[in-house]
Amino acid sequence: MSGTAHAQLPPTGTEIRLWPSAAPLATGAGPEDTPALTVYQPAPGTATGAAFVVLPGGGYRGRAAHEGEPIARWLNTVGITAFVARYRVSPYRHPAPLSDALRAIRYVRAHAKDWGLDGRVGILGFSAGGHLASTAATQFTSGDASASDPIDRVSSRPDAAILIYPVITFTEDAWVHKGSRTNLLGAEATAAQMAEMSSERRVTAQTPPVFLVHTTGDTGVPPENSLLFVQAMRKAGVEVELHLYEGGRHGFGLGEKEGPIGTWPALAGLWLHKHGLATATTLTVTK
Repeated sequence: MSGTAHAQLPPTGTEIRLWPSAAPLATGAGPEDTPALTVYQPAPGTATGAAFVVLPGGGYRGRAAHEGEPIARWLNTVGITAFVARYRVSPYRHPAPLSDALRAIRYVRAHAKDWGLDGRVGILGFSAGGHLASTAATQFTSGDASASDPIDRVSSRPDAAILIYPVITFTEDAWVHKGSRTNLLGAEATAAQMAEMSSERRVTAQTPPVFLVHTTGDTGVPPENSLLFVQAMRKAGVEVELHLYEGGRHGFGLGEKEGPIGTWPALAGLWLHKHGLATATTLTVTK
């Protein structure tokens, strides 16, 4: 896999608005009303041409910093160009966050040629950001060929998804993260709305390959969320890989200080390399 130049890709740290004017459903004009991407480039000569949109978690009420830039910089080490998304959160509700995530995929793909990328765009999310990433992986559209905005003509289907301790179900009360559900759908959400946004119910044969990480000790978002999604993926015949670590906690990010849990980025790198998206990675186990 050869490196790909990106002469016209904005430099690391550049913020790109997803819509040139007000975003759909926007109720204001401040930063929290303005979905955007922050660019992170791999070292010169190491890019594979693939890109990932990163969705930090935060219960659909915020976006955790440790699940943004550090993740983008890790992706850079395996040759992937990363874009950390500032997607809308509460008081915004569905469909605003999903609109932002799908627009992010379309935006990067639509500009791929200009930016020296090859058009392969994945999505990676943590916790509620994992729910948003799983929603993008199961509720994408192929694009509207008649749209006046050329970006809207492009497919929003991610080529791969990485879900780290994701919120998945909104219907299984024993496992649901109620804060995420309430922030996204409101306290009066109907059963139909909850079912629509339960990602394990939306998997099809068109869902892209998915890599998941969870821990048995996660009491914030129980691991059954990931298990439900894996079962749905297997039923649909789609490639899926799950790493379920013993013990552990919710919200560990890269997991550098979490013992064996800190091996997940290397395992994800191996998976990305297997799918032709990343350069080779080395697996090391910390104590």
